[in-house]
Parts: sequence; structure tokens; C-alpha cells
Amino acid sequence: MLPLMENFYTIQGEGFHAGMPSYFVRLGGCDVGCYWCDVKESWNASLHPLTNTDEIIKRAIDCPSRAVVVTGGEPLQYNLDHLCKRLNNNNILTFLETSGSYPLSGTWNWICLSPKQQQPPLSEIFSIANELKVIIYSADDFTWAETNAAKVSERCHLFLQPEWSRRNEMMPLMVDYVMQHPRWNISLQIHKYMRIP
Repeated sequence: MLPLMENFYTIQGEGFHAGMPSYFVRLGGCDVGCYWCDVKESWNASLHPLTNTDEIIKRAIDCPSRAVVVTGGEPLQYNLDHLCKRLNNNNILTFLETSGSYPLSGTWNWICLSPKQQQPPLSEIFSIANELKVIIYSADDFTWAETNAAKVSERCHLFLQPEWSRRNEMMPLMVDYVMQHPRWNISLQIHKYMRIP
């Protein structure tokens, strides 16, 4: 049983796989507490019905896409071994979006690590992250981005993403930064521009 906030079929809107049709599974529950979080309604797990994991899997299998993104909240608050195993057995790719603040469970085709300063990632997640996505709310966040980039593997893709409400202020700084530090890329929340969930 998992506290399911929502599940829906849409287009991945951020990071390395932006533009890819994906089935999203958003789990309730998060204690990281980002003040700029755009899904604060996910924080309290008790507000979201406990749902049989096999029912979630069935919905995903019935979806045309063969990619499932598990997000939150903070999905690693829960053991995701069964969810991943069943999805993998049905030839569905599994993508995790996490702050890395809880131990890893599940077997993933792709891990997007989005570290948060108030509850930093566990050390074990850095070496296996496929993508590092750092949210830029202020100029100080570039230092935080580099702190985390120094811990991931060389194969990890690096992204800076403006916090949505400050995108107009941060974008010029991000463009200059990425041009001076070309190992980084810019990620945009394209689903918001497209006005889709």
C-alpha cells in the first residue's frame, strides 16, 4: 500500500527526458519542506488514500507509454521494491525523482537527484544518480549546485532549473553561469509553458 496523491499520463516536463510521454505516480508524504515547493499538498501523507500497489501497477501497465515516473512528495520514504519489480517485469522503464534524503529502494532505469539544502542527500545516492537537477532560487544556489556536482559520477548529467516564481530573475544569471560552466545544462518546466499537468 502506498499513499497515492495522483497518477496520470502526461509529458515529462523537466530535465534530461523533457518531452517524453510518461505515466506519473505521485506519492504523498514529504518532510524536506522546500518553501518554494509547487506541490505542498503532497507533504501530508495522511491526506492521500493508501492504494494497493498492484492497482497502481495495473494502471501503469494499461497506459500507452512504457515509462513510469515516480515522484512526490519524497517517494523514497516508502519501500518501492515491489512497484519497480512488477513494472520492470512488464517491460516498463522506471524513473525516480528524489531529494535523496532517504535510503534507496527499488530498481531504477533512471534516477534524477534534486538535492535540497535543508535535508541533504545521503551519500549513497550520488554515485548512482543519472541526473543532478538543482533548483535555482537565488544566486547562492550556484554554490550548492557545485557542491553536489562534485559528488556525482562523471556520467551524471547536470541541470540547473529556475524556481518557477523567480524564473524571470534567475534566467539571465543561469544563462551566464552555464555559458561559463558548460558542463551544466538548463532545465525548464516545459509542462507549465504547455499548460499540461
